[in-house]
Amino acid sequence: MPDKSKITFIIPSLRAGGAERIMSFIASNLDSNRFTPHLIITGHKKDVSYKIENIPVTFLEKSRVKVAIPSIISLLHRTKPDIVVSAIAHLNWAMALISILFPKIKFVARETIVKSAMLQITSSSKKMDWKSKLTSKIQARNLDAVICQSQDMRNDLINNFDYPPNKLIVINNPITNTFSPKKFQQKNKETQFITVGRLTKQKGYIRVLRILKDFKMDFHYTIIGKGEEEKAILQYIENENLKDKITHIPFTKDVKSYLGKSDLYLQGSYVEGFPNALLESCSVGTPVLVFDAPGGINEIVIEGVNGFIASDKNDFSKKLKIALDREWNIKEISKSVSERYSAAIILRKYEDFFLTLLSN
Repeated sequence: MPDKSKITFIIPSLRAGGAERIMSFIASNLDSNRFTPHLIITGHKKDVSYKIENIPVTFLEKSRVKVAIPSIISLLHRTKPDIVVSAIAHLNWAMALISILFPKIKFVARETIVKSAMLQITSSSKKMDWKSKLTSKIQARNLDAVICQSQDMRNDLINNFDYPPNKLIVINNPITNTFSPKKFQQKNKETQFITVGRLTKQKGYIRVLRILKDFKMDFHYTIIGKGEEEKAILQYIENENLKDKITHIPFTKDVKSYLGKSDLYLQGSYVEGFPNALLESCSVGTPVLVFDAPGGINEIVIEGVNGFIASDKNDFSKKLKIALDREWNIKEISKSVSERYSAAIILRKYEDFFLTLLSN
């Protein structure tokens, strides 16, 4: 094995998104004494939301992953990395096929969602289910390893998609920025709620809004994110006369400040991977109230310490009042995640995994 292991990370874009942020963070912060990272973006430089300065970045300037495949093959042939790490489903599928051409390279995919639960939400089509199982079968056979963000994700790949357990490793997401705990909870005239994430059906914004429209206390709800369900969500807000109580911010680099000013983080997701915004809210000391769902929620939330998990709408409404009446310990909330998911801890897990993979 060479003194430094060459690791190539490949993602579709550097647009605002959890997978993009985590992959670029890992690539940028590996131990430079042991690893030589290279970040490949199949998309365009003009779409960048995250600035990468300390590692080489190559933009393939392709609008779609399948169009980028010849360029990826050419680049891998030229650079000869030891490990290739990809993320996001359609790219993982492409890399599973490309791996056939490079038997000496270790190919690793990072999964981003609990697949079977996501399929139930996005499509009832048997064709889509068949396609997903076929692509999963090829990935399970061709890839050397798959990184799962949560134990739920690992169990799903084993039980529903026949992945070999020995190819699956659970490495949770890190807290990627300096989210230090706030010094105190400011006294808000009206209760401040917040949710950060893509505006998609998966994220369950409307089921949270249905509860809040009947909430009797004065409140303001900040939603940070954009996505394909934006029009439907904003239309619901208008139809229910909630516009005065809601602020929608499509994108901001100051998420920490908004989280710190909030009294409670709300999450309505039907399925997750390992929710970054939930980690970040806890990290600054803002407690969380979430619907129970697959995807690491039961790993992050410690009931009564950093938040509550609700089983259904009635339970969510009940725990909403309990959470607001509770005297939360800001430092304990932050400690509950920093002790398990700090950048240093998760980066070490990635580094150990890469070294183990190469030694096998």
